[in-house]
Amino acid sequence: MVILKNAHEIEKMSEACRLSNAALWAAEPFMKPGVSTKEIDHVIHQFIVKAGGKPSFLGYGGFPASACISINDQVIHGIPSAKTILKDGDVVSVDVGAYYNGFHGDNAYTFEVGTVSPEAKKLLEVTKESLSLGIAQAKPGNRIGDIGHAIQEYTESFGYGVVREYIGHGVGKDLHEDPEVPNFGNPGRGMRLVPGMTLAIEPMINLSGAGVRQLADGWTVVTKSGSISAHFEHTVLITETGVKILTVH
Repeated sequence: MVILKNAHEIEKMSEACRLSNAALWAAEPFMKPGVSTKEIDHVIHQFIVKAGGKPSFLGYGGFPASACISINDQVIHGIPSAKTILKDGDVVSVDVGAYYNGFHGDNAYTFEVGTVSPEAKKLLEVTKESLSLGIAQAKPGNRIGDIGHAIQEYTESFGYGVVREYIGHGVGKDLHEDPEVPNFGNPGRGMRLVPGMTLAIEPMINLSGAGVRQLADGWTVVTKSGSISAHFEHTVLITETGVKILTVH
């Protein structure tokens, strides 16, 4: 069931989204060689807690950290570790959720560590742009399929693979709500978008091939091809006239 938010709920959720985004960007100064993913997770955790919030991911389904930090061929759900040290040329997806005032915010960004390869830089640019194109289709009267089609059409035009097994979702009082928001699909198909919907739109795009697999830790998802992957995400609100990004930087 899709839960539409009223003006009061939107105001409260906007605060959670701003906190989520601020916590995500608190990690940016630590995206450098020699830093462990555990250190980055600690920074994010402390930022959220000091602001009076709770990390949405910590303990969610048993997840053991406050942020998902996924490096290179890791698509999503990477578990932070003191043994995982960033090195020059890595691309690092950081996915952060914050629970504040009864609502969740959810967002992700793929950072560059030092000097990355031209193909990695291009993948990140294209994936980030695909998120913008998907968000542009998230307006009243359009359908869920319009969002996914915009993302798929753009990224596949570069020969990249769109992950099918993991998709975007509604977000609000619960971290994952209806509707599902795939990063692929047909225009004009799926649920109609109406004002008050809050959606997490999050393209996960692989350099080579769409296939993924889950590691033995039960969380980390990697590309089957071994190629790098990029992940960008915003929580957005469908308004009367268009769309508003709630996880603002």
